[in-house]
Amino acid sequence: MYSMKRVAANDPVAIQERGKKHYYDGHYRGALEYWTKAAELGDVDSIYLLSLLYRDGRGVEKNEEKEWHQLEEAAIAGHVGARFTLAHNEKTRRGRTDRAVKHLIIAANLGCDYSMKALKQCHENGEVDDDKFTTALHAHQAAVDEMNSPQREEQANYERSIEEWFCAGNG
Repeated sequence: MYSMKRVAANDPVAIQERGKKHYYDGHYRGALEYWTKAAELGDVDSIYLLSLLYRDGRGVEKNEEKEWHQLEEAAIAGHVGARFTLAHNEKTRRGRTDRAVKHLIIAANLGCDYSMKALKQCHENGEVDDDKFTTALHAHQAAVDEMNSPQREEQANYERSIEEWFCAGNG
């Protein structure tokens, strides 16, 4: 948990975390205030989280226009979850598969596995041609490969060893 000292120093991550605490405690207006402040400071996750408040009407009136605006802002800023959510909404709520596919391709290009799986389903349904699917598949793999590093592999190995140790009854 981030300290109030970090919140007072306008640390956007600390402010976002404070908003999460309010949200999980059911204080949605407080979450709205903290996430709005963090979003103003450039925290992309907070922009996305604001979209959820507008979608669900928690701490605010339900407002689809504001929900979509926040989703689009977060997606433009690189939030992969917002991009995936836009794809889902375009297809299921607005019936615009072509726009959904565009969002899925962008998210897959950023390494989003869920988007790649959804894009594969669209391809199997004939909603994405072979060239676009193959290009997205290669871009997705390149993004995933780029995120790999010896340090991440070392951490994953460490976490596996800890899990094996606990599963063996040592914990």
